[in-house]
Amino acid sequence: MAARPKKTTPAAPASTTRPVKPPSTADAPRRLFGTDGVRGVANVHPMTAEMALQLGRALAYVMRAGPHRHRIVIGKDTRLSGYMLEQAIASGICSMGVDVMLTGPLPTPGIAFLTHSMRADAGVVISASHNPYQDNGIKFFARDGFKLPDETELRIERLVLDGHAGGQGADEFLALRPTATRIGKAKRVDDAIGRYVVFLKSLFPRELTLDGVTVVVDCGHGAAYHVAPAVLEELGAKVVALNVKPDGMNINHGCGAVHPEGMAKAILRHKAHLGMALDGDADRVILADERGRIVDGDAIMAVVGRALLARGELPGKTLVATVMSNLGLERSLRPVGGKVLRTAVGDRAVVDAMRTHGFTFGGEQSGHLIFLDHVTTGDGVAAALNVLAVMVREGRPLSELATCFTPMPQVLINVPVREKRSVAELPAVARAVAAVERSLGKEGRVLVRASGTENKLRVLVEGPEARAVQGHAEAIAAEIRKAIG
Repeated sequence: MAARPKKTTPAAPASTTRPVKPPSTADAPRRLFGTDGVRGVANVHPMTAEMALQLGRALAYVMRAGPHRHRIVIGKDTRLSGYMLEQAIASGICSMGVDVMLTGPLPTPGIAFLTHSMRADAGVVISASHNPYQDNGIKFFARDGFKLPDETELRIERLVLDGHAGGQGADEFLALRPTATRIGKAKRVDDAIGRYVVFLKSLFPRELTLDGVTVVVDCGHGAAYHVAPAVLEELGAKVVALNVKPDGMNINHGCGAVHPEGMAKAILRHKAHLGMALDGDADRVILADERGRIVDGDAIMAVVGRALLARGELPGKTLVATVMSNLGLERSLRPVGGKVLRTAVGDRAVVDAMRTHGFTFGGEQSGHLIFLDHVTTGDGVAAALNVLAVMVREGRPLSELATCFTPMPQVLINVPVREKRSVAELPAVARAVAAVERSLGKEGRVLVRASGTENKLRVLVEGPEARAVQGHAEAIAAEIRKAIG
């Protein structure tokens, strides 16, 4: 079974619109970990085999607890560099006397599920998600299937980078070298895909079937290329599978959640009822309706959130979204008594807020959707199954269901920069932001934030008039380019 968080009575947050900072005392500057693990160009610092080995050693060290033989699950997506990093981090873990269970290519939420269900001490995912194949990343899960707390990540970072400088546990960490039978061993989990497929099928209501439903599935040559088609076919759907032949270099290339237009066109060719496009590690999904029109994460949250409200299955009548979600989400839920609690950016912030307040559904505009009753992290296939359940139960196409959500005009511009700096450090940019805020007044908002995974600043502007919003966003982006572009 998946990790099922203990249900609690939802605590009413002080505000349903104020961003909630994920609970953490680890506010020190990060040198390795970003918002979603360690990421970079494969074989270039920090994504080298040497660093992967040290991360494996540090993870094994901090996750040891109790007298049992410790085990860590390692999974990956389909990138060429995954072989190199998998072997390196497995070697580091084994060198600390901890066993390794290798799953091969499997979605990130699948690793989270297996970590918990197999009672492992931790899980490792080797993936750079939606990034091109040249990049890769490493992220960790705790034994309960949730991502490691900031404090634990910071401790791992300090052991890796500052181990020789001393600090808590540093001497023991450096000296620990098990020998003989105490060295860890590695083995393959041959039925990893089957275990995860069975779990995903269990999420779809038993009283419903997908018989007669045609679904286009674009796996982006990524980690779900086996899993996603199998789950839908076994539930009765006719599946049109796209981009399921990974070669190590074609992950996300012109396909998947990064480029859903191919999936959308296939819907029309095959007269499908739904299309879903997954990113490289399948923790997020972009959907398209039977007309081939993209339905983003905000619209999906509106559709599912309203359905959960109608069934009395949305604790506190509240769903959790980030500051990036469109104001149309609040407008969609308000008439049926629903509310939105906003958090900082990142699915980790969403999960933290859900666990803090006892809420069970939330996500991001980008397609990270979390159903905390069943999963511990974003799961693209699980999200699509929930939408299909609403479609089948109500007997309505997604195009009709999605009319409940009308987005306010919103523009997001990603500006490549030499270095990530705050708006407060860039006077010209600050003045541009202030001018736009004065112009929009209470009818819109501005958000400028650094990407957690790339050298980019993201400019989001939202307001009542599309052309004005575009102009405002471009004006701010132009000042950023002048300052640090």
